[in-house]
Amino acid sequence: MTECGKIAGSGKTPLVRPSFQTKYAHLKRIISRAGSAVVAFSGGVDSAFLLKVCRDVLKKNVLAVTAKSETLPVRELEAARDLAEKMMAEHIVIVTEELKLPGFSDNPPNRCYMCKTELFSKVKRIAEKRNINRIFDGCNADDKSDFRPGRIAAREMGIRSPLEEAGLTKAEIRSLSKMLNLPTWDKPSFACLSSRFPYHSKITIETLRQVENAENYLWNLGMRVFRVRHHDTMARLELGKKEMQFLRESGLRNQIVQYFKSIGYKYIALDLEGYRTGSMNET
Repeated sequence: MTECGKIAGSGKTPLVRPSFQTKYAHLKRIISRAGSAVVAFSGGVDSAFLLKVCRDVLKKNVLAVTAKSETLPVRELEAARDLAEKMMAEHIVIVTEELKLPGFSDNPPNRCYMCKTELFSKVKRIAEKRNINRIFDGCNADDKSDFRPGRIAAREMGIRSPLEEAGLTKAEIRSLSKMLNLPTWDKPSFACLSSRFPYHSKITIETLRQVENAENYLWNLGMRVFRVRHHDTMARLELGKKEMQFLRESGLRNQIVQYFKSIGYKYIALDLEGYRTGSMNET
């Protein structure tokens, strides 16, 4: 799995980049040195891979913690529970109440900082109560280039990011996950439902459920790469390439429109740029 590339025009021996296996071994050393750990476990690609490696290295000295929240779809919570059970990892679900945090529902740009502070404060109390040495999150090496205020909260609270420390990118984590037979290796990226709202637009339980219902509908149609961005009375659909093709060929456009209108949207727009992470950070 080593990647090689020549120095352009030099004729020199190809440069050899660190292989997946080298980074993987480094990751296991980081985890082993911890002795015991709590993994903030969402059930996504990164945290699933991290939990699997922690289980392999630390055996029973690892605890997975998932937050049940108004901003997390029920579908994702159930998937996290199922996956932790399949890994035979000890798993607990805690309740976080972001909408009760002062200012969170106003959706400021530092919303993720507030959310992660709430989450990690509760996770730290669990770790302290159980004398667990470290708390890990699933941030990877690619996340450093994205706008993620939650990372500031993690650093302030002493949360470690072993995947980032090992230099593992999302693509490498997917490859290693496939090698380990994890069902999440090709799972689409996911962000909490709050990310569907433009900054400074109000977030409520009702609008979160509206977005969740809309996305569940697309999921049940067989779509996997998409976002429903909430703009008051308008839903803006960002679809992956396969989903764009499916929409063109399926003849379900009117059916989707009617369902979205039935849950409160007046206008349903298709974003011609398609799906992209962090699109709400563009404005």
